Amino acid sequence: MSQAPNSTPDFTQLSSARSDTGTPLPDRAHWKAEGALGMVALVWGATFVVVKQALPHISTVYFLSIRFWLASLCMLTLFARPFRRAGAARVGAGLRGGAIAGVFLWLGYTLQTYGLKYTTAGNSGFLTGLFIALVPLLAAVRYRRWPQTSELIGIGLAVVGMAVLTLPSVSQSGFNLNRGDALTILCAVAFATHLLVLDHFAQRAMVEAVALGQIACAAALSTLLLAAEPPRADWSFSVLFAIGITSVFATALAFSVQTWGQRHTTATRTALIFALEPVFALAAAAMWGREALTWKALAGGALILGGILFVELKPTGAR
Repeated sequence: MSQAPNSTPDFTQLSSARSDTGTPLPDRAHWKAEGALGMVALVWGATFVVVKQALPHISTVYFLSIRFWLASLCMLTLFARPFRRAGAARVGAGLRGGAIAGVFLWLGYTLQTYGLKYTTAGNSGFLTGLFIALVPLLAAVRYRRWPQTSELIGIGLAVVGMAVLTLPSVSQSGFNLNRGDALTILCAVAFATHLLVLDHFAQRAMVEAVALGQIACAAALSTLLLAAEPPRADWSFSVLFAIGITSVFATALAFSVQTWGQRHTTATRTALIFALEPVFALAAAAMWGREALTWKALAGGALILGGILFVELKPTGAR
């Protein structure tokens, strides 16, 4: 997003209505928001390999704590001017809402991390991806309105695509529900709840404050968890690079854009767009020569993309 020199980005210019509540979304805000959310999925997917290379040299919770604190500092600097203009009351309300969302964000990261200790990467990837299907179900309870037919079909295609992407690993290890799988299912519930809570506060509070509140909360909770997992780090270039790239781009900017984007689209559509993250991660790994693209990977990615396009090319009110 372009901006004038010496200015901070304004995440609150566009107004929007909610299709989750039955009100049509304005086309301009809708397309801008969902395009921006697609870029967030691209950043997260592209940095997956970077993080994976760094984690053998630094304990996970320590990495997350540093990442979230540095991102909080970046966001505080980025939003200093809007915060001064808004006043303490408005900023405080946004920070409180963001902190509630941050609890579920932190829970998702933590449950996924500990779940990986007891299950395979394939099982973890598939079960985490279930949040895509959970979001519309939780949204239906929250808004007392069933998702559009086109959204349900698109989500179905995306979940099948996620399964195709991860089934090779799952089939090799077998899928017997264990402690790690149970933790990862709870992780999917946490991520789905995070999207809905963020959706709620992004509509009602200052976007910049909500974005900062959730990351600062995740940073504080990750720091508390260091008591259970003592910090360990080998300060190699890969660790420093991963911390820098994820703090600024994959956290400070990405979660700011996500919070703004969810002001102009639904949690259901956000979850569907985020299904692109493993597709981008696989593409990045293939580009850097770490993994080979298989027909199953291509088919899974095509199904996910097809599900997104099926929803996006349908009129917002079409059933």
